[in-house]
Amino acid sequence: MPNFITKRWHGYHMVLAMCFSLVLIALLSTYNWAFALIGLFFYLLLGYVLYRAEKQFRHEFNEYVQTLSQRVKGANQTAFDEMPVGILLYDRKGQVVWHNPFIKGMADKDSLVGWAVTDVFPDLDRDENETGKLHLNNRSFEVVHDPKERLYFFREITRLEELRERYEREQNIVGFLHMDNFEEAGAGLDDQERTLLLTDVQSAITRWAQKQDITLKKFDAEKYFMVFRRETLERLIRNRFDILDVVREMTQHNKIPITLSIGVATFRSSVVEQTHAAEAALDIALARGGDQAAVQQKDRVVFFGGKTNAVEKRTRVRARVISYALTNLIRDSERVLIMGHDQPDMDAVGAAIGVLRAVRMADREGYIILKDSNPSIDALMAAISEHRSLEEAFIPPDKALSLAGKSTLLILVDTHKPSLTIEPRLVERSERVVVIDHHRRGEEFVKDPVLVYLEPYASSTSELVTELLQYQDERLTIEPLETTALLSGIVVDTKSFAFRSGSRTFEAASFLRRHGADLALVQTLLKEDLFRFVKRAEIVKNTEVVYDKIAIASGEKDERYDQLTIAQAADTLLNMKGISASFVIGLRDDGKVAISARSLGEPNVQLIMESLGGGGHLTNAAVQFEGVTLPEARQRLLEVLSEYCEEEGGDVE
Repeated sequence: MPNFITKRWHGYHMVLAMCFSLVLIALLSTYNWAFALIGLFFYLLLGYVLYRAEKQFRHEFNEYVQTLSQRVKGANQTAFDEMPVGILLYDRKGQVVWHNPFIKGMADKDSLVGWAVTDVFPDLDRDENETGKLHLNNRSFEVVHDPKERLYFFREITRLEELRERYEREQNIVGFLHMDNFEEAGAGLDDQERTLLLTDVQSAITRWAQKQDITLKKFDAEKYFMVFRRETLERLIRNRFDILDVVREMTQHNKIPITLSIGVATFRSSVVEQTHAAEAALDIALARGGDQAAVQQKDRVVFFGGKTNAVEKRTRVRARVISYALTNLIRDSERVLIMGHDQPDMDAVGAAIGVLRAVRMADREGYIILKDSNPSIDALMAAISEHRSLEEAFIPPDKALSLAGKSTLLILVDTHKPSLTIEPRLVERSERVVVIDHHRRGEEFVKDPVLVYLEPYASSTSELVTELLQYQDERLTIEPLETTALLSGIVVDTKSFAFRSGSRTFEAASFLRRHGADLALVQTLLKEDLFRFVKRAEIVKNTEVVYDKIAIASGEKDERYDQLTIAQAADTLLNMKGISASFVIGLRDDGKVAISARSLGEPNVQLIMESLGGGGHLTNAAVQFEGVTLPEARQRLLEVLSEYCEEEGGDVE
């Protein structure tokens, strides 16, 4: 028995009392021995009673402790048997050696001893040392694994998961819906026809909103604010925002059909930030040409629609305003750096030369950044080498980095993605960046640009720059080689005015021709050498047609091609009878695998290339891979094409 029981402090007073009584009896015996005998008798009787009481206490205490131990053991066993936590032990071979009854209910088996853990729970990883989740028989469990002890703990969280899913389904999502080009579509209609057109479109939008359980509030002539649940958003994504197709088909007989743009934000840090994110998503959809929905998630933007080309704007008010703002930015700068995309083409160099002319008209120092020439611009660079004032304006990226500063303005042409520029570090260092581009806006974009002129309707960046030059304050003086370079950029991107050519494209070409553009020199700059023609023919020879009308060609594994050859091969395939889209895969001189994509509008090669990490236009797009072989790139393309066909309901097939 423990010492605190035998030597407890409250027992000592009885010993002292007995000793004191014995002394009193001894003293009493000296006066009267009869009374002393009587006292001794009672003294012995009391000692006996105390002894019996102490013995009984110890016996009962031992029985109590033993009973309590048995109850604790029983409670432990009951806890193992009844507590809502599963415990499983396994051996070095991964076989179950013991488990509590909770595991029986999970696996719906009487005994699992001797079974392999992976056979009972295939999703468990014995090498994982973290908390995870397990879904089994419509139930969810939280799993804690201790590999050192070879031990699993399971806790059912089915109800918690149901509440979480319900919370996510019922989360409020905000978005904006915009009716594109309504003013342009209503031009030429009388008031009655215009009102009827607007009523039909608004009725279709309202019916769609009611069917999808969306709260819709119109706060502008062409703009709606939307509130709906996440489960509605998931349904819209599955349907790929079919309202876009409904409105487009409804108004397709108009001279200019009405299209919709939708911006949605899914993450929710605060309602204000979510609303701002939805507005930004709508801006991205509009910047990509409209007729599409942009869903802003936490770290990326997902696009739906975009089946039509951007409608050309008839008014040049925006071009005039941008030209005025650009002039002021140039005049407020000490120097201007102009940069296009890596491996620049004729459009990028032509647009850069046009911007350089605007810089020199503002009497500022301007430079064009160029790392190396390439076959697509070799002829133009040879002509520039004979034009000293232009040749001196071209500088390498290293020198441009040394010139960058607070008083330096960086103008990006023919691209809006920093990673695709000739020198991405220059974009990071520059505090003021202007973007002039005609590509549909992608997820990646320059951070906080001071001015953006991004018009997807335009045939080329050279067309946009040409329009900007027309609205310079001073009298325009431009060299014939500069106008020829701009016209060459337009001719290349429009395939000699066969694709993406609007009325403003021809007006820009007419303006350049009036200011000395040399058509004969344009043809000379765009002439193709025989060697490249033969290499292009080799690529076209290795063509396979999939889905009946999509051509896929691959270059030789050990052969390297320049970007121009790959792009021209794609153009060649698109001209073949029965081909609606072409994809050409080739190994570039820099070791990257490039895919050039062309189409007649369906399928949307921009969406396909964006799925692979690239971008471009509805009918013209591309992507580059690093550290990927030709067969791997081809396999990725086929997988994306298969997914695209499934999502579009087999339209491509």
